[in-house]
Amino acid sequence: MREAISDHILVAAGALFYKEGIRAVGIDRIIEETKVAKATLYRHFPSKDHLVAAYLQDRHDRVIRSLQDVLEATSDPRDQVKVLFERLHEKADSPEFRGCAFALAVAEHGDSERVVSVARTHKAMVKDIFAAIMSRTAGRPDHAAAHLALLYEGALATVAVGRDPQSVLIARDCALSVFDTVIHSTTPSKKSRT
Repeated sequence: MREAISDHILVAAGALFYKEGIRAVGIDRIIEETKVAKATLYRHFPSKDHLVAAYLQDRHDRVIRSLQDVLEATSDPRDQVKVLFERLHEKADSPEFRGCAFALAVAEHGDSERVVSVARTHKAMVKDIFAAIMSRTAGRPDHAAAHLALLYEGALATVAVGRDPQSVLIARDCALSVFDTVIHSTTPSKKSRT
C-alpha cells in the first residue's frame, strides 16, 4: 500500500527535525527531501508550526504505544519498571540518539503553544504510565510515580548531554531502589500482623 502524502511528509520531516534540529531544517529542505510541491506540503500542514506539532504528536503516539506494550508484556510491576528503563537504554545506545525529542522541540520551538502543549501532554502521560504501575502497589503511588518519571526524564537528559548510555542503567537501578523502598515501607511488619 502506498504511503499517504501527509505520512510521507511527516516521516521525512520528523527524521530531519530529530537529527538536525527544528530551526536548522526549513520548509525548502523538507520539500527537497520529500519531493512534494510546496502547495502540497502546505495543504497538509498549513505552517511549519503545524508540521512540528504533528511530528511530535506522531512521536508521542509511537512512544506511548511502546511503553504500554511493556505493561502488557509482563504483569509484575517491578519488572515493568525495569524493562521501561532497559528499553530506553537500547534506544540511547544508538549513535543517532539525541535525547528527548520533546525537550529538544521545546528548547528550540518553545514559543509555540501548539508544540509546548504536545510536549506537556507527553510528559504527563509518561508519568501516568509510572502511576499506573505504582497504583498496583500500596503506599503513595503518585509520589513514587513522580520519582520514577523524574529518573526517566533525567536519564534522557543525562545520556543526551554525556553521550553515555550507561546513565540509563544507573537511573534504572535508582528507579528499582525507589520501587523497593515503596514496597517495603508499605508491607505490614510481622509485629503488626500478630
